[in-house]
Amino acid sequence: MPASAASQLVDPRGATGRLLAHYDAHARPLPWRSPPGSPPPHPYLVWLSEVMLQQTTVASVEPRFHRFVARWPTLQSLAEAPEEQIFAEWAGLGYYARARNLIACARQVAERGGFPTHEAELRKLPGLGAYTAAAIAAIAFGRRAVVIDTNVARVIARLHALDRPLAALGPDIRRLADSLTPDDRPGDFAQAMMDLGATLCRPRSPGCAACPLSADCRAFARGEPQRFPAPAPKRAPRQRFGTAWWIERAGSVWLVRRPKHGLLGGMAALPGTEWGEQGPPGGSGPVIRHAFTHFALDLRVATASEPVGEGWWQPVARLGEAGLPTLYMKAAEAILAGRIRDAA
Repeated sequence: MPASAASQLVDPRGATGRLLAHYDAHARPLPWRSPPGSPPPHPYLVWLSEVMLQQTTVASVEPRFHRFVARWPTLQSLAEAPEEQIFAEWAGLGYYARARNLIACARQVAERGGFPTHEAELRKLPGLGAYTAAAIAAIAFGRRAVVIDTNVARVIARLHALDRPLAALGPDIRRLADSLTPDDRPGDFAQAMMDLGATLCRPRSPGCAACPLSADCRAFARGEPQRFPAPAPKRAPRQRFGTAWWIERAGSVWLVRRPKHGLLGGMAALPGTEWGEQGPPGGSGPVIRHAFTHFALDLRVATASEPVGEGWWQPVARLGEAGLPTLYMKAAEAILAGRIRDAA
């Protein structure tokens, strides 16, 4: 059914009211939120949480959010922090371009004296795309904005039984979400939609019996909500190969910092070769397999004797303090685990 026809099947006013009532009773208590119906949280907390939540689960973000706010309780304190400290604190969260944008945005907002309050102006800040800007405008400033993340898009697609992949539904999803978005309590509505997609309208095994929108939902009426939206076609990831060098001396390992621009930019790392499509790498040493967004990497960890590039000696016993991203922590753990096996 075309989206224009499907949109007539949902009563926007009734559906929105039921969703907000459900949110009032069942909102997830998250550290960056205010309780339903209360004054909005500080824009700094909303922005920080939304940047952290990009491509990352709430369960992973929550403890890291607490640590960030404890260390840098204000935007000004974050803007003044050394980049290396922020990169180290970000280690393990992945998608490290977010850390670079976080620094650039904090400094720009501090310089201008605060966050802009409108979606269009927020989108001009580093790292703020359509979703993040709309979420901050609605949640922090009470502006009516159409907030669409993957969870929200799935809810809309099921409400209207849209059976194409989400990537092909962008304009339809936006228009239909707009028809539900109220002028009053736009921040609560945005969070209610996110919660609905995360807790009930899940990709698999949706909890339709408890859903406040089941009476409006065409996918539920058809008895096959999991069929909507259609799955995206799967593509085999590209494969890349590289070598990292474990250079140890007197109980310390040689670390370098990756170039600021590019993958894992600015992060601490083991020195090594460029990653290319020629491989697999030869030599001895464990091979670490790691998945990035657009490719898979096989990284051989080989031992070497002389320092490479500009860097520093990091005590192996304090390697966890270096801010290594997951790839290089896996490499270090493989070396150290092999040493334990050899000694057994």
